[in-house]
Amino acid sequence: MQTFMSKTDHSDAANMEIERKFIPKWLPEHLEQYTYHEIEQGYLCTNPTIRIRKMDDTYFLTYKSSGLMAHLEQEMPLPKEAYEHLRKKTDGILITKRRYYIPFDHSHTIELDIFHGKLEGVTLAEVEFASIEEADSFTPPDWFGKDVTYDSRYHNSEMSKGSLT
Repeated sequence: MQTFMSKTDHSDAANMEIERKFIPKWLPEHLEQYTYHEIEQGYLCTNPTIRIRKMDDTYFLTYKSSGLMAHLEQEMPLPKEAYEHLRKKTDGILITKRRYYIPFDHSHTIELDIFHGKLEGVTLAEVEFASIEEADSFTPPDWFGKDVTYDSRYHNSEMSKGSLT
């Protein structure tokens, strides 16, 4: 029997995802120099969030509790066959995006999502933090625009239901 695993380790703190989201004013030049993944994800439930994700050729089932900047997140690997079975059962649209990983400073990476399909034209930049205090004191780079951390319409689970259309 497989159990849910956190993204990094098994401690309770590691299960907390603390992130801030922004709508970029512009995109950095030369995105091709950064590592990226092609992502497809769908939602089996949005309250609480139960998501399936295909990232390149790797598959996951993820649980996220409610919360805007901070929430519990647990992730487990999923066989391709299970992903394909569950994909047919998702509510709303499947989200497709390319996620770039842009180094920011010694301890942070910017995750830049450029959406495709029905969300074409939407871009979001996210940064994850070790604590709420660290997130609150973050000074974003100039190219980050509006902070939408507390606007639930910009949660992927809400976007899959058409919150931005």
